[in-house]
Amino acid sequence: MDPERDPPHRRSTDGLSRRLSDFPNEPSPNGKPRRRDYDGWLDRWVATVSDLTRLKNTHPMMDAVIDEQIGRQIRIGDRWLTDWASCNYLGFDLDQEIIDAVPEYLARWGTHPSWSRLLGNPVLYPEIEAQVSELVGSEDSLLLATITHIHMSVIPVLVGDGTIFLDGRAHKTIYDGAMVAAGHGANVVRFRHNDHEHLEEVLRASDPASPRLIAMDGVNSMTGNAPDMPAFSRIAGDHGALLYVDDAHGFGVIGERASDELSGYGTKGNGIMRHFDVPYDNTVYVAGFSKSYSSLLAFIALPTRLKDALKVLAPPYLYSGPSPISSLATTIAGLQVNRTRGDRARADLWRMTHRLLDALHEMGIRTPNTSGFPIVEVPLANHEEIDDVGRYLFEHGQYATMAAYPLVPTDEVGFRIQVTAANTDEEIGSLIEVLGALHDHFLLEQSVDAAASAGLA
Repeated sequence: MDPERDPPHRRSTDGLSRRLSDFPNEPSPNGKPRRRDYDGWLDRWVATVSDLTRLKNTHPMMDAVIDEQIGRQIRIGDRWLTDWASCNYLGFDLDQEIIDAVPEYLARWGTHPSWSRLLGNPVLYPEIEAQVSELVGSEDSLLLATITHIHMSVIPVLVGDGTIFLDGRAHKTIYDGAMVAAGHGANVVRFRHNDHEHLEEVLRASDPASPRLIAMDGVNSMTGNAPDMPAFSRIAGDHGALLYVDDAHGFGVIGERASDELSGYGTKGNGIMRHFDVPYDNTVYVAGFSKSYSSLLAFIALPTRLKDALKVLAPPYLYSGPSPISSLATTIAGLQVNRTRGDRARADLWRMTHRLLDALHEMGIRTPNTSGFPIVEVPLANHEEIDDVGRYLFEHGQYATMAAYPLVPTDEVGFRIQVTAANTDEEIGSLIEVLGALHDHFLLEQSVDAAASAGLA
């Protein structure tokens, strides 16, 4: 096929669109007509993610190879940087007690239990599920390898051919799970982010006889803020809907409140529902151990009757490989460390996070974080400067998560800092110094107070 004679809409800069349709006249394997031969789908997709693609190809903090790690210091090539991009909030990935627990489990079970969970479970699984249920206060729990597995397999089961009411900024993996459900006949209705009044409005307009699922995040992965869980729980109960909450960034960090708590994060790290004292009525609570506990494992807190059904209906329980033994071991050891030392780790995390937030406030730098939780996004006034800002951070020894469009809207493009209990006060101090210098070189969004004093509000 001659590229010069191809219609312009079939060309792409890398030739991939053209190659995908080199043989449009040949039948597809399933006998159905081939799709996307001439519609330019890949060109449109590449254009949509062009900022992210450019950063991935050129930026040292995107798709980087990390050669070495010592504490929260990482080496990329010959440069050492402080890591603010990991989500190991409690520092359990570096905890020696947890690390030392792994060899015993490997000696007993090998590296990986290759049974389908429906066929056979190492006793470690029911042990963890019992401990998780006790920790979060649910009737029961079910372990699967990842939260993504859970969304893709459980959301379609829960909603059937009913309607998913999807928070406008729900995590991409929740959205993808909703799209799988839509492929099986479900309807998807978006409601404005964290707007429980808008949710109630669209719920009233829906069919109460049809299954209805409200799907949303707990602690938001970009802003670090939490929704009004009591309000959403009440609305779900009033309308007979099922509330589905992904608390990937809340579990392990925030938990139930107590008079003797060591920080504003609460105690036990048992998640957003316990933090706001919201019951599990009409709720399926999803969280994972990959963030705070640094283990490749996730869970659903749910009634036992639903657990028994999902063992047959959720494909990963039967068809996917389970988590490796090392992840089960670090989860068990992590649960023990959480009981004995978790609140002290959370207190350190709270102290360092608030030191950073206070410094940003004093410098007049805006962050959408109003919760004090350890996810601190710093938006840029000019989204086109993201490449230069990221390079400045990199050159000054700070490794952060670059938040480019379409990961975030263009007015929120910037970078995200995730504080962990394994960071140090010295590292926080160095970060604050670099952010102050960065603020002198680039346009970071100003806080409302700073903008008002400058006559910009």
